[in-house]
Amino acid sequence: MTHPRERFDLVADVGAEAAFLDAWNRGRLHHGWLLTGVEGVGKASFAYRAARRLLGAEPDAARGPLGASPQDPVSRLVAGRAHPDLLVLERAEEGGRLRRTISVDQARALPEFFAKSPSQARFRVAIIDAADDLNLNAANALLKVLEEPPERGVLFLVCHAPGRLLATIRSRCRRLAFPRWSEDELAALVAQRAGLDADAAARIAALASGSPGQALALASGPMLELDAVAERWVAEGLTPAEQVAAADSFRGGEGAARFEALMERLSAAVRRRAGDSGPQAAARWSELWSRLEALREQALGLNLDKADALAAAAADLNRTRAAC
Repeated sequence: MTHPRERFDLVADVGAEAAFLDAWNRGRLHHGWLLTGVEGVGKASFAYRAARRLLGAEPDAARGPLGASPQDPVSRLVAGRAHPDLLVLERAEEGGRLRRTISVDQARALPEFFAKSPSQARFRVAIIDAADDLNLNAANALLKVLEEPPERGVLFLVCHAPGRLLATIRSRCRRLAFPRWSEDELAALVAQRAGLDADAAARIAALASGSPGQALALASGPMLELDAVAERWVAEGLTPAEQVAAADSFRGGEGAARFEALMERLSAAVRRRAGDSGPQAAARWSELWSRLEALREQALGLNLDKADALAAAAADLNRTRAAC
């Protein structure tokens, strides 16, 4: 998929862009912006759109309130990760895989970056994608920057779950909430971008939890296949033979990615089941969702055996199904 720094035509929320421009035009531009909403709803795209304009890109109204042309020199520098007044913090790659967190060493680049005057623009801009990925020490390093706002400095914090952030970070930022897309909007997006017929687009839109990014990911064949597998497991449970076959598919580099994707789709399927159930069953499915999320993080962060993790998830899923 296209990285947000190279995306110019997705306006996630016109209201959010108008609110940002209004604050800027009235001289009330906050130093910290907390961008909240489900993953894949366009928060990072907004951050890059706002950053381009703060860094001096000429407005292009045809591309939305914060639009800028891909051919603008500023846009080219941002897309090439070469603009000296833009700092992006995201999970670093290590051994061919992304690390689980943004480290304190990465976050310590923020004070040094903002201590310097802008070299080509009126502002210096930092994007943290995502703030959920900051480890505790990194979050504390960020907090120190927010406590002493940099002159002509603006931070954008992309955040999927603001409840996980330190309350002191949340209180020092202005929040912009990005709403979920309707199923009709998602279906139209998928039909246009993936070339699917109306029925297939509608089916994907119903699975995407209001996220355009997730809808486009689901439109790819492999992800749609995994979602169907997860839905079947939630409806019918897993047999021992299915567990063995799935565990065999987790070997190697591609297998690790398949494990992560399958566990994510299983978690999403359980969340949907909770939403479709009565109060008592919904509580049990919601509790299962929380346990699956914790198990997924442990398996990836602590390098647990993926076959063992799947076996634990399957046993927990089967117990929940029996109780409901």
